[in-house]
Amino acid sequence: MRLPLLLATTLLAAAAHAANWPQFRGPDAAATGNGKAPVHFGPKTNLVWSTELPPGISSPVLWDNRIFLTGVDSGKLVTLALDRVTGKRLWTTPAPAEKLEAAHRISSPAAPSACTDGERVVVYFGSYGLLAYDFAGKELWRHPLPPPVVEFGSGSSPILVGDLVIQLCDSDMDSFLIAVDKRTGKQVWKTARPSHRRGFATPFVWRHDGIEELIVNGSLKLSSYDPKTGALRWTCRGMARVANASPTAGDGLLFIASWNIGSDASDKLVLPPHAEFLAQRDQNKDGKLAKEEFPTGPFKDRFSQFDLNKDGLVTKAEYDGMGEQFVQAENAIFAIKPGGRGDITDTHVVWKHNRSLPYVASPLYHQGRVYTVRSGGMATCYDAKTGEVIYRDERLGALGDYYGSLTAADGNVFAVSQKGTVTVFNGSSAPEVLARNEMGETVMSTPALVDGRVFLRTEKRLMCFGK
Repeated sequence: MRLPLLLATTLLAAAAHAANWPQFRGPDAAATGNGKAPVHFGPKTNLVWSTELPPGISSPVLWDNRIFLTGVDSGKLVTLALDRVTGKRLWTTPAPAEKLEAAHRISSPAAPSACTDGERVVVYFGSYGLLAYDFAGKELWRHPLPPPVVEFGSGSSPILVGDLVIQLCDSDMDSFLIAVDKRTGKQVWKTARPSHRRGFATPFVWRHDGIEELIVNGSLKLSSYDPKTGALRWTCRGMARVANASPTAGDGLLFIASWNIGSDASDKLVLPPHAEFLAQRDQNKDGKLAKEEFPTGPFKDRFSQFDLNKDGLVTKAEYDGMGEQFVQAENAIFAIKPGGRGDITDTHVVWKHNRSLPYVASPLYHQGRVYTVRSGGMATCYDAKTGEVIYRDERLGALGDYYGSLTAADGNVFAVSQKGTVTVFNGSSAPEVLARNEMGETVMSTPALVDGRVFLRTEKRLMCFGK
């Protein structure tokens, strides 16, 4: 009887002093864990525990002996807490949403990840807004927000900055950035983003030279705000039409990647003048364009992006606005130095590349290098300070798309494919693949690497791996 008791006591003591992973991509959103995470793991290898979950694609967040996630359980949006040591579900609390927002076919109304400061856990659902709970699952406050005007649903996760909860709400109309008091949920500031359309990236806090900047990846440009007031500091042009990846930082520089179809110089989408297009396609001569009046192809495929107010018709203003989006959009990864004000596009970009770019997976800074992975399992690595390409589009041997962001621990990089393969690699001049771990299920989320363990959410469960 003494051995099990001693083991349980030891595990609980370890959890009480464990490192935390308090938000999407962990401490400081650096996506870098502590300890020596296992290289080989799977449903039958180095599995500590596995717990079934309701559907959802939010990534796990950890504080002490708690793990927080969100999901859709029997048609209800829920926040869940699990025991970190055993994986046991501790509580499930439903959100007061009356209707679930629409979501992309591979996404979910429970896509944004939670954040926590050790006293409260905050979640965001596009279907409702912001909610805060204590660690027993009791609601502390609620702050309703309008649902995003986009058929793909929401994707940006809340973050905590000092005493503020900050949430990005970019959509095809009325985009904004908002900060609420983490103790009460009351609005502290709200900043409109009228030039930005749909976006799914999570804001990033860039700490340097004794200051904090709130960095937001948006359509066509990157922006910096004062996190205390929401005041705009600078912008940098050169982003894609739709923002998915979140920024990161290291070696005194800020790094960001952005890609979307039709933004490369070789395949730019260019709209004909509105009058010409209307004369050819406006079948009922009402001066507007319905979806069936668009020719089959890339423009018709993006009809919902033309139709900002979702009334089923595209006006001249909407048409011309989308045309400008196509013209200005650019696919790139670049590094930015601090100290900018106003438009810094021509003054503070240290290095830049326009190829081999990720679609959704955020770039990773680790040990002086910047890593990216794109569809097909193609890895690229840069010297962080100079932008020198160390290797480009090297195959990891795991095909498919990549939606989970890159993470790292103990010098190893973890890349998660949608098909459920977790590739672990390192290497100085080329990626040396150490393992390709098959989960046997779809994976859309980003793993948490904490205290030598890997916490990974798959389509149906959360699994904990460790030696």
